[in-house]
Formats: sequence, structure tokens, C-alpha cells
Amino acid sequence: MSVAPSTTVLLDHRFARELPEMALPWRAEEAPDPRLLVLDDELAAGLGLDPAWLRSPEGVRLLVGAEVPAGAQPVAQAYSGHQFGGFSPRLGDGRALLLGELTAPDGTLRDLHLKGSGRTPFARAGDGLAAVGPMLREHVISQAMHALGVPTTRSLGVVATGRTVLRETPLPGAVLARVAASHLRVGSVQYARATRDPELLRRLADHAIRRHHPQAADAEHPHLALFEAVVTAQAQLVARWMLVGFVHGVMNTDNTTLSGETIDYGPCAFLDAYDPATVYSSIDTGGRYAYGNQPRVLEWNLARLAEAMLPLFDEDEDRAVELAVAALGRFRPEYDAAWAAGARAKLGLRPDADASLGDELVTLLEGARADLTQTFRALAVAARGDDAPVRALLGAAPAVGDWLARWLAAGPDADAMDRVNPVVVPRNHLVEEALTAATAGDLAPFERLLDAVRRPFEARPGFERYAAPAPPEFGASYRTFCGT
Repeated sequence: MSVAPSTTVLLDHRFARELPEMALPWRAEEAPDPRLLVLDDELAAGLGLDPAWLRSPEGVRLLVGAEVPAGAQPVAQAYSGHQFGGFSPRLGDGRALLLGELTAPDGTLRDLHLKGSGRTPFARAGDGLAAVGPMLREHVISQAMHALGVPTTRSLGVVATGRTVLRETPLPGAVLARVAASHLRVGSVQYARATRDPELLRRLADHAIRRHHPQAADAEHPHLALFEAVVTAQAQLVARWMLVGFVHGVMNTDNTTLSGETIDYGPCAFLDAYDPATVYSSIDTGGRYAYGNQPRVLEWNLARLAEAMLPLFDEDEDRAVELAVAALGRFRPEYDAAWAAGARAKLGLRPDADASLGDELVTLLEGARADLTQTFRALAVAARGDDAPVRALLGAAPAVGDWLARWLAAGPDADAMDRVNPVVVPRNHLVEEALTAATAGDLAPFERLLDAVRRPFEARPGFERYAAPAPPEFGASYRTFCGT
């Protein structure tokens, strides 16, 4: 790995310095012919990076890990994880590297991380590589989530490597440069606990407090306060997923962050027809991570975090368990409160409005298998006096009319609804269309889709197809893949 001589990018290696037991120094594989496919100029500028420089050959080599600034120490991070309920004590970055931490002009610390940069000792049987399609999927879905106001890791850019990746068929390879508040996960804490080194567990928790939840440092029990802060952050996050119809697909504990950001956009998708049992992931054959299961799975993941942190809560194990159970008990009411507040906002209602209206609408959506995104936009039309579009979606049952009458009597604010209910989400058929074209070398459909999802609340002329649901025959058999 060479050192980039002219860049002013400064990368700290705080994670590697403070937690060397969880940081394996490693280098990215050389990309034979790196070519930038997409760059988020706005994100780059917010990080204090020059987009024009990132487009230069030297900048592109940074984005694939071939050149890094002097003093940077790229590492593969170690972590454990429950994958579909089964515990793996040693997962880690099998095809990824943490290049280091950037300090943005506003003083915030952000990880710069590569995905698809080659095999590491954590790779097990994998080749450590990634294909163009899955990396562009993460770019466009994370862009959409950010525009929708959902906490998320973000893609700075995707670079084609010039290398062929073998999956079911040969595919063009790519590396994604990801930006995150950090890559600390529930699985990170599980790994530290599995080492049976109490000092490492404590240092990791203290590192997480400094990085994400500094208010916990002033609490009577800082590590318990850290856990409570993660519970709150994750309860609010999964509520936002549910409100926009996002299905993560692989909610393993190694894909659950301590920061409360969405991470790892593998077999993810957005609902068309509303159905809590919806599963898009080809590997989730049992429906563990179905849309409607996501809050319960998140709570389960947090229980595994509590187990890993028990020695930090109290020296007496019974007392530690008691504290953990009480803290975890906050998840359901906090999730319910976050979902109810979000539902009231989507319905244009005052914060003190009857929360049951949101619950009853979910029942109507499920019964009609209505399109979630279109229904809320149609409700804003109904609030302005025309209920025909929403009745066409929800059906003509008496319960629909009764619900509409009670909701309209509550005085919904149509303009406020339009500010929080998107016209556009990344419709699955359009994502697949764009990724297929990009894999074949045509980026135009992808760039058009990216333009659409970056401004999700605007009904723009010429973007009507991005607001329309998929043909019924598409949704019946649609599955997504993790890309490994």
C-alpha cells in the first residue's frame, strides 16, 4: 500500500489505537483498473473533502484503499454476531477495512470504511470482494434513507475495480466507501465479552460512550446508561423503518449499531403491498426478519447486548441481570411512543391526538394490501376534500368510511402530511432495473433513480414512474440477495 503524497486528508486511527485487540492491520487488494461510478459530492464537502480531488486518479485510489494518507492505519475490525439466531464468536470484517476516522469541519467524527476491498483473515470461505450491483444498491438505498430522515450510514462513493467477481455468474467488481458515526455493533461488544477479558470489555464500552453517548459518562452507572442510550436509539430507529416500510433483511447482531444508525444494506427493500409477513431476502427462508418482526428482533438483539454487558452493570450477577431486565424493559414503550408520534405526524394530527387512529389504519392497510407510500399521500388529498384516491386503495368496506370520518374530524393538516410522507421511495422494480443496467455498463437509469430518491417529498413532473408501485406480477416473486 502506497502513501498518497499530495492529499490533505487526515485520518486518525482512534479505534485501532484504543482497542488494538479488535483491530487487525490489513491492506486492501490492488484494484486493477479503478473507475469512479458515483460520488456523493454533498457528503464529501460535509466531511471537508474536495469532490474534485476525490474524482482524480489519486482520490479514486483512496476510495479503494490503494493509497492512504500518511499516518493512517487501515484495519479489519473484529466482532462476533448472532446470525439468524446462531452465535458466531468470530466474524469480523471479512471483506472490509476501516481506513480511519475523519474529523468533519463541524467537529464530528466519522469512520471512512471500505466494503469489497479484498479478503482479510476474517473472510472464512469468502473471496472478500463485492460486485457493482450490490454496492450501488447500498449507495442508492442509503441515499434514500438519509433523504427520508432515517439515521443511516452513508455511501461516499462506489468505484468499479476492473476485477471480475464470481457469483452465480461473472460480475464486475466494485468497492463501496462508507461513512458512519462508527462501526461499533452489538457484535463488537459480544466479541469483547467472548474474549473473557473484562478490561477489554470495559475499554470498549468507554470508547462507545465517548464516541456516541457522552451523556452516559455523567450518570451514576455509566455503562448501564450506555445500554439505555442504545436501547432508546434503536427503538427510535426501528420505528422509523416501520413508518416508511423499510425491510432490512438481515438484522443479525453484527448489523445492529451502538450509534443507532442503519447499517449493511444487503437484501433490503421497501414495501409495496402492506403485509407484515413480507420477506424479500432470499436467505431468510423462515421469515425471521420479516417486516412485521423487526421490532421484536431488535429487542432480541438488545437482549444479547445486555448479556454481553452484564459484568459492567454490577459485580453481583443477579443484580446485574435485574438492572439489565429493567433497562431492556424500556424498549417496548419507547418503540411504541416513537411509532405513535411518527404515525400522528404522517396522519397530520396534533401530538395529543388519539393514537388508536394509527393502529386502526394499519389494520385497514393490511386488510386491503394497500400500498403504504401511496396511501399516506392519498390521505393528504382526502384531507383537502377528495377521498376517492384513498378509498380506491383501502377499499369500500364500512370500516374504511368510519375510520376516514373519525380521522377527518380530528382536523388533519394536509400540508404537514406532505412534508413527512414521501412521494418516492426506492421502488424495488426500479432499483433492479437500474442495477441491471449499471452492471451492463449503463449508469443513466441509476443516476435518474438517485435523482428521484434524493428529493422524496416532492411531486416532480417527469418523475411519475418513480412514485408508481411495481406491477403485481413483480412483487409476487421478488427476492433480494446479500451480494456475497
